[in-house]
Amino acid sequence: MTSRVESPDENPKDWLWPFWPALPLYPYNKRRTLCREVVKDTIWTFDQLHGILYTIIPIRMTVIKLDAGGLLVYAPVAATPECVRLVKELVAQHGEVKYIILPTSSGLEHKVFVGPFARCFPQAQVWIAPHQWSFPWNMPLSWLGFPQKRTHILPEDSSQVPFADELDYAILDINLGRGSFVEVAIFHKRSRTLLVTDTVLSIPEDPPAISQLDPYPLLFHARENAQQRITDNVTNRRQGWQRICLFAIYFRPSALQLTGLGQMLRDATQAQDHSPKAYFGLFPFRWQENWQQSFTALRGHGRPFVAPILQTLILPQAPNRVLNWVNQVAKWDFQQIIACHFDAPFATSPNEFRQAFAFLEKNPSSVSNQPLLETDMQFIQELESNLVQRGIATPAKNQV
Repeated sequence: MTSRVESPDENPKDWLWPFWPALPLYPYNKRRTLCREVVKDTIWTFDQLHGILYTIIPIRMTVIKLDAGGLLVYAPVAATPECVRLVKELVAQHGEVKYIILPTSSGLEHKVFVGPFARCFPQAQVWIAPHQWSFPWNMPLSWLGFPQKRTHILPEDSSQVPFADELDYAILDINLGRGSFVEVAIFHKRSRTLLVTDTVLSIPEDPPAISQLDPYPLLFHARENAQQRITDNVTNRRQGWQRICLFAIYFRPSALQLTGLGQMLRDATQAQDHSPKAYFGLFPFRWQENWQQSFTALRGHGRPFVAPILQTLILPQAPNRVLNWVNQVAKWDFQQIIACHFDAPFATSPNEFRQAFAFLEKNPSSVSNQPLLETDMQFIQELESNLVQRGIATPAKNQV
């Protein structure tokens, strides 16, 4: 595998994303794009950032060169001028964008980008995961921005799509009552690469390149208190990234304490920076000394794992269906995974992928490789219990 990173354009106008109010996440109306070649002349990833309160992580689009000619795009990101320019550089070398894949029905952070991206490549056919839905009302696909005459639902039988000779896919579809959780995993046969959206992740120890173009969010979370000055160095960037990972995965990890409102305001008066960028000095976070132990357990040497929110709230709603999907995916002979968030690509095997879902089994045939810490899972487990009590969520289903 070879890789290269494109030099980012330094013209801020190229980063503009005018449709940010549709999903108002940081960095709002300006989004950098970093293109990386991960399989020579075959696969490229396009990374951007998104998040809240400086808890920002990569969101990723993958582009595959087809042997039959042209390009296939998996999970589009924001079609900024910079992003479109980088894609068109590939088009000039390898042919037009022929297919655009939306691999989820529930991931609004992916769905919102498909319409604008498709309009930039009007010759491309758009293939979307089944059972698309919107909140608070289900609206026609055209009202959600999908081009009416060239949008198709991915069929259950993967042999029915025009790119079937080069790629296979498997659809996970869980009916949650008010909508569906759907994920389409795609296998690129020639490169032995598996593409997934949200179901499995891998955490890198160091901050990814896209987050280092503007390291302020990393440095913001590297601090111990509001009074500490923001200092840019490698250690602080790494520390900030690792804490962001704990925030993003657990929401409230066990090593994190939040100060009360009064203490937070008192601390803010003594802060070094009272600008809006620094949230006027507000910084309610206190990390215990063992926070790095939580990160080490979370990272697990880079092994694939299922995010706690999916482990607790979503996948247990249909454990048999999930495990059938996992077994179908594990039949493919992949050697690396490109996920839409955190690290990519990361080397793994079908067996390691299968082990990541062992938590769904009554009597696991394989032991999960370095499971997540129960103390860190506690907040999400309490959240699930509260949602069940309020009738918003349903209890986990048992295997049959």
